[in-house]
Parts: sequence; structure tokens; C-alpha cells
Amino acid sequence: MTAVAELAAQLVAIESINPDVVVGGSGELALARFVAGWCERAGLETTLDDLAPGRANVIAVARGSGGGRSLMLNAHMDTVGVAGMTDPFEPRLENGRLYGRGAQDMKGSLAACMLATVEAARRGLRGDVIFTAVADEEFASVGTEAVAASVRADAAIVTEPTEMRVAIAHRGFVHLEVEVHGRAAHGSRPDLGIDAIAKTGRILVGIEELDTQLRGDPTHPYLGSGSIHASLIEGGQEFSSYPARCLLQAERRTIPGETRELVERELREIVTRAGDGDPDFSADVRAPISRDPFEVAEDAQIVDAVRRHATAVLGATPETVGVSFWADSALLAAAGIPTVVFGPTGAGLHTEAEWVDVESLEQCVEIYVAVAAEICV
Repeated sequence: MTAVAELAAQLVAIESINPDVVVGGSGELALARFVAGWCERAGLETTLDDLAPGRANVIAVARGSGGGRSLMLNAHMDTVGVAGMTDPFEPRLENGRLYGRGAQDMKGSLAACMLATVEAARRGLRGDVIFTAVADEEFASVGTEAVAASVRADAAIVTEPTEMRVAIAHRGFVHLEVEVHGRAAHGSRPDLGIDAIAKTGRILVGIEELDTQLRGDPTHPYLGSGSIHASLIEGGQEFSSYPARCLLQAERRTIPGETRELVERELREIVTRAGDGDPDFSADVRAPISRDPFEVAEDAQIVDAVRRHATAVLGATPETVGVSFWADSALLAAAGIPTVVFGPTGAGLHTEAEWVDVESLEQCVEIYVAVAAEICV
């Protein structure tokens, strides 16, 4: 194996399932300790930040000689679950692909960042290269929230897998809840019962109509449009009773310019129409979690630097794109750090056959080092 493949395989072998995504997941602490130990032995200034039991960040710095600008390389350590996988933590290399849970998302990138940061230290740059290995990206991003609140950098690369494309935009999301209230009664007494599930059906129709409307009017040059879908629904207690409650959970994906307030207003309008003329209709609307969308100017220095150095390494100009998934880049950008998303090729994101292309990891190391050498002067 090459150095990056060997290191990525070691990372894949350490289970770091996000416990907020899958009950029983171990969290990032064991992996964070491995990463911190590796970085310390490599001579980086390393801090292990405990966030909560079993949850931690690692911040490792290739300290510059002084007076230069700084670059952050960001990668998350947590993974989703392994249901349906065979030997998810036994990495295997086949035909240039490294398989295993987290290989693509995103322990391959994690390894590339580690090696690139160490190489930057060897280059004797004036500015700092700051490697942030973070917790909890798959759920609430408390890891990068902590980094954004405490670490400053002049530019950042979030190294999510982008198929070696330069990603300058991604969608945000708002998690939505509608709790519809009915009245419990015996199934034989329709005069007493109010069916909360049936009334929720009207809201589902409104959600489908809004999704059709949104996707029929794409306005963003890289992301198209936002969307909305129903995610989970629960209610009732048995066949022979009218359900007193129905909880609908939905997700609204947003593009730049669409705010949490806009999304809540859209849903409240759907709920209002669903109850129009029905004196027995009652529902509460909540938006417990939201994350803003992300975009950076195409001519931003960090975007230009990544594009040029990727062109030199790849032998062709990489495509500039928006990506569909949310990433921690939005948090870094909101903290005032010019940020771009760029990472390796692979497939099987969150599926049973996840892999990352090893050659692309090697190319990422080379590109990250070249960008650091340009920025950190």
C-alpha cells in the first residue's frame, strides 16, 4: 500500500459510528486518540479536545515561521452505521479502491489531510497549516461548531469527497415537525373521535405540492432548486381506537437565499390550508434543527488556488460544481473563513459497499500541499 492508503486503512479499522445517528455507536474518541497520537509523533502541535463523553476533536498545526497566512484542512471522523455490511471495519484494497465503512466518507480524506499537514511542516512555510479532525458532522456538527468558534484561518478546504471537482456551493436543510392533535375514542364511536392521522394526510398533500413547485423553478446556477419531503410519521395506538396524535417529520433542503424563517412560513401556510374550514383541526409546527446553505465566489483566492493546482496535478481543469449534500463548509464560511470543498473520488456513500479511489487520495495530498505552499506565505 502507499502511505495514504495504509493510513486510511488504519483509520477505517477504528469504529467511529456517530451515536446520535445509530444507537450504540462508539463516537469518535478512539479514532481521535489515534489521530492525535499520529500527529504528535509526526511533530505537529496537537490538541485533543473532548466535547462530550466519547466525542472529541483533534486540532494539529504545522506551525509556520511567522508572518504568513493560514490554511485549514477540515475532515470529519464520525461515520454512519454499518447495517447490511460484511466486515465493515476490515479494510480491503482491490483494484485501486479501498473498501470499508468511512473509506469515502471520509477517512480517506482524513488520511490525506494528515499527510498533507506533515508535508507542509517539512516545507518550512511562513504561515500555519491547521488540520481539524472533527466530530459529529453526520448529525449536528458540534465538532466544526467548536472549531469555528475558536480557530481562525485565512482560508479553508473542507475535504469531503467531491469526485475531484471544485465545489463552491451546497444546499442547507431545515428539519421540520408537525404535530397534529385529534381525540382518542373507541373505533365504534366516530361521534367522539377525531382522527389525527387522517387530518395529517392533508398536510402530506401540501408538502408534495410544494416540492413540485420548488423543483419546477430552479434558480441557482449550481444547485438548481430546494426541495421538501416527508421523512417520518407516527401516530395512533391500536386498530380499534381513533388516534389522538400524529407526528409528521419532514426535511426541507434549501439553496442560498432560502432561510429558516421562509421554510417555517411555507409549512405554516400548508398547515393553515389543511385546516381551513375544519373546526376540529389543530396542529403545532416546529423547526428544531437547521443548517444554512453554502456558496463561495468563483473567483475567491482559495477557489482559484485549488482549481489551478488541481489542474496541474490532474492534467485537466476540474469541473466547478455545487454538491447536493450539506457539509461543515457552511459553518466555516459563516465564521468568516473563505472556504471551498474539494476531495477524492469514490462511491457507496452511506451504503453497504463504500470505497475510495486511492490514486485520487494521493492526488489530494499533492494538491493540498501545493495550495498550502501558495496560501501560507
